[in-house]
Amino acid sequence: MPSPRTPGTALRHRLAELRGPDVPARALDARALAALAANPGCRRRALLDGAGVDKAALAGALGAPSAFGQSQFALTRGNAFEAKVKADGGAELLRLVREKLDPAAEPPERTYVPDLTAAGPEGRTARTALALREAVEAGGWTLLDHPMLALEVAGSPAFLEPDAVVVHPDGSWTVVEIKSFPLLDGSADPAKVGAAARQAAVYVLALEEVAGRMEPAPQVRHRVMLVCPKDFSNLPTAAAVDVRKQRAVTGRQLARLTRIEEIADSLPEGTCFSPELPAEQLTEAVESVPATYAPECLAACELAFHCRRRSREAAAVTSLGRSVRAELGGLATVPEVLAAARGQAGDPDDPAVAALRRAAQLRAEALEGAECR
Repeated sequence: MPSPRTPGTALRHRLAELRGPDVPARALDARALAALAANPGCRRRALLDGAGVDKAALAGALGAPSAFGQSQFALTRGNAFEAKVKADGGAELLRLVREKLDPAAEPPERTYVPDLTAAGPEGRTARTALALREAVEAGGWTLLDHPMLALEVAGSPAFLEPDAVVVHPDGSWTVVEIKSFPLLDGSADPAKVGAAARQAAVYVLALEEVAGRMEPAPQVRHRVMLVCPKDFSNLPTAAAVDVRKQRAVTGRQLARLTRIEEIADSLPEGTCFSPELPAEQLTEAVESVPATYAPECLAACELAFHCRRRSREAAAVTSLGRSVRAELGGLATVPEVLAAARGQAGDPDDPAVAALRRAAQLRAEALEGAECR
């Protein structure tokens, strides 16, 4: 007789059933977590990411392939630049960290780069925690190259891999993000810096959980190090980025996420998101999980084109943007908005309805004036 499943084992089995037979789980990285935190009301993304579903393959099977992601050229260039930054035991990287964040500390003459290899993500997470503890006790500078961190998201663990974490001589920890976009005259594209800051904030949250299990708890610095090519060269330069705001927002949004098991339990029996299924069956499965589409999803989610198409078919006002949706109150579709503006529906005491009718009146008066001229 098989032994009863524990709650954690039962959830993993349920998520494996949702992915499909023999479909490996796709890792949930910090970029995906930052995007998920930016849209915490989307139960569809929360479930698919939590179950490890390959959303790019799913979007292709639904007939709405995604254009989201980096080109192979950008990935190759980024990997080459990261290797250059970490050469010689990360000597240049540590020099930049000291220069920008800790100039009063002793120069990093001797660097310790621990071996973080272990079996599976759980093993690597445990090895990283041990290496951080040993680095704090040893003092000096320590560079953790691609450590593994764990963060619970909606009741399911997500394993994260920052580019690097530096342990300072005073025992504090700094997250390092290495990007291939340039810093021109000391500044970079604000949109790219913002995305990097949101991603780094996820790593800070995960590191704080590790630090919280130590006594005394080491300081996790909220100023992270962004390392990029200088101007149009391949020489590394760096800038310190304060991520306290992004950390607070991301932590609050992730805490709001509905637990994955609650979403999974609400689905019809036999629901599966395997890309091998017929398109009709797959569409039915995806539509069984509510989504919260917004135009911002186009830059952050592989399923955005599918969700946009369904949102337009339903004439939902969310396809016009979150700010428009917020202004319209309880009016959820474009026909409802037009009917309210024409006085055919809606409560006249509703501020949104009153504003729409006033706008329609002003538009009619403007057109009438134009025709008279």
